[in-house]
Amino acid sequence: MARGVSTAAGEGRTIVSCLSAYRFGTADPTTRLGLGEFWRASYTPDGPGTLRIRWVGQQVDAEAWGAGRGWMLARVEALTGALDPGFAFVDAHPVVLRAQRNHPDVRFGASHMLFHELLPTILGQRITASEALRQWRVLCLRLGEPAPGPAPGLLVPPSPAALLGKPAWWFHPLGIEAKRAQALRMVARHADKLWQWAELSTAQAAAKLALLTGVGPWTIGSVMATAMGDPDAVAVGDFHLKNLVSYNLAGEPRGTDERMLQLLAPYEGQRGRVVRLLQLDGQSPPAFGPRQRILPMARW
Repeated sequence: MARGVSTAAGEGRTIVSCLSAYRFGTADPTTRLGLGEFWRASYTPDGPGTLRIRWVGQQVDAEAWGAGRGWMLARVEALTGALDPGFAFVDAHPVVLRAQRNHPDVRFGASHMLFHELLPTILGQRITASEALRQWRVLCLRLGEPAPGPAPGLLVPPSPAALLGKPAWWFHPLGIEAKRAQALRMVARHADKLWQWAELSTAQAAAKLALLTGVGPWTIGSVMATAMGDPDAVAVGDFHLKNLVSYNLAGEPRGTDERMLQLLAPYEGQRGRVVRLLQLDGQSPPAFGPRQRILPMARW
């Protein structure tokens, strides 16, 4: 076991906001977030590791286990948002200024765990959030391994070798069709490169990720915010995001990706922070029509 102590930016609510971005659903087998405590099991360049972060106010205490413990402890400040200086909007839309007043401590954490963040994000492509969270849990239960350390039931994600060892058809009973299965396998095939890419600038890392088949703008925008702590990252192609931005910044109940980017253009460099503020404090656009019944793909 290794141990470290640091000071994080903001109060406990800021730390919780940063760390909650790394838990993919309350039943995520790899990540737990409780009252003043965060657990995560993952892979590092040095091997698997488990990290526990505890905090009171701004004081953060961290412990880690496994071969990757040193690597994980070295990134606690980044993970908890302590390296994000924040940003104060002055000449901004009234909705953005109101959200900033209500949520003054929005920070972006950076895990530098591109492999881990990519897997559940890829599962979220083109399906509902509830289905993606279920598939992530089942995939980890089937292919994950017990995490190092004293947390029973905590799992490291499926390893690159485990993913590459399964053909595309193996994923179908889990509800994962061939296209997303191939994207998972593509990320696994290039897992060693991802550690190098995580040390590049955000623009360079995004360009590298775009070379991977099955990793498109929505996936890149999503993981750049969490893995790289990029406050400008926007998930282009999201089903709901374009409507949220258009409604709050222009009063338009429905938008397009092009319209969303147009409205966010004045905030270049901090577009992702504006989106985060709108998600926290903006009004939801009105819903039209009945809710569509979702049939899990495994039952097709």
